[in-house]
Amino acid sequence: MVGSRSGRDGGGGGGGSGRGGKFSVEELYGLNNNKKPKCTGPPVKLPKGRGGLREDDPLSEGARAALHQQQLEMFLQECHLSLDNTVAQQTGMVYRNLGKTGLRISCVGIGTWVTIGSQISEKVAEEILTTAYESGVNLFDTAETYSGGRAEVTLGNIIKKKGWRRSSFVISTKLYWAGPAETERGLSRKHIIEGLRGSLERLQLQYVDILLLNRPDVNLALDKVVRSASFLVSRGEAMYWGTSRWSPAEIMEAFSIARQFNLSPPSCEQTDYHLFQRSHVEGQLPELYHKIGLGTVTCSPLACGLITGKYENCIPEHSRASLQGFEWLRDKLSSEEGQSQQARLRELQPVAEQMSCTLPQLAIAWCLRNDWVSSALLGVSDTAQLRENLGAVQVLQRLTPQIIGQIDTILGNRNGDRTDSRA
Repeated sequence: MVGSRSGRDGGGGGGGSGRGGKFSVEELYGLNNNKKPKCTGPPVKLPKGRGGLREDDPLSEGARAALHQQQLEMFLQECHLSLDNTVAQQTGMVYRNLGKTGLRISCVGIGTWVTIGSQISEKVAEEILTTAYESGVNLFDTAETYSGGRAEVTLGNIIKKKGWRRSSFVISTKLYWAGPAETERGLSRKHIIEGLRGSLERLQLQYVDILLLNRPDVNLALDKVVRSASFLVSRGEAMYWGTSRWSPAEIMEAFSIARQFNLSPPSCEQTDYHLFQRSHVEGQLPELYHKIGLGTVTCSPLACGLITGKYENCIPEHSRASLQGFEWLRDKLSSEEGQSQQARLRELQPVAEQMSCTLPQLAIAWCLRNDWVSSALLGVSDTAQLRENLGAVQVLQRLTPQIIGQIDTILGNRNGDRTDSRA
């Protein structure tokens, strides 16, 4: 029986030596962190890193993946189950960790920019999301500003109608610009909190999995932003928070502030990444992958449709480049740089034929060949395009170093710096 404490000594019996057999409740339950337990025997050297893997071991990522697979198989065996019961086995979808969060997301996700809530009907959007979900896709990305909030409304309506288990999918949304009022944009505490609550209302959800702050706000101190995002994580309105189109220095500063004040740090960065835009993901962010375990969700793997080849001869009606507000894309397609990129795509076509795949599939698989890419977001306007793009997951398995070398030779650079393809 444990007695109550009186003065310095805890009541009750016990065999504590040197204190008349008395002990404190803190000592009994190991809560006194100021006192180290007495140990006997020779010291034991423990291996660094989780599971005996060194953090600086270049093979540790692959070893961790193998260890994870082994542990999963052991657990399933204890439960009299098998890998056949998992979505990955049933659909062939590849899942990756979002940085070091432990969150498992499909290597391709569905983005809602331009298409859902605007370019396509809700019926077509439902067909796309249903096909994606049944194919193993579990990441759906949106933003408060997409189609004036209609993208979130459409996504929320479909999720509610389908009745998917909330634990079976991941929702990410972005905040920065919600309306014309001064208080409806930026990353003030007011807008971050009210903006997310507005998104949750449109999505008809209690929380989002990933809250992304869509570009930094130069009008306020970064510690205010980190505190506001961390506040929402602590309240359970977001599971994780991250950034979109932030510089490595800004991400690192946010991480340092979070660590200094025991707040939730940024977990991922969302940025454009495709054959003609590589510098941010390959040249600027790798240090953060290693230092803080940053995850990366990339978008526009087909460069706003450029890599599909549909803009080679003209701008098709109802394509993204034909829409109002996309004059910048039309100008880019007709520019000298755009013509040069079209020429290189024609050179890449034989490589795709060699791989027995389409050029879009090759381009998406090329993005996924980067292990630091947690997921690549697809922007599709019909189920046929979605099924074609999902085929990139199988192409990835056949993408050899020789093929990647051929692609780099044709591109003529390894870290080419290109203009951001999103407005």
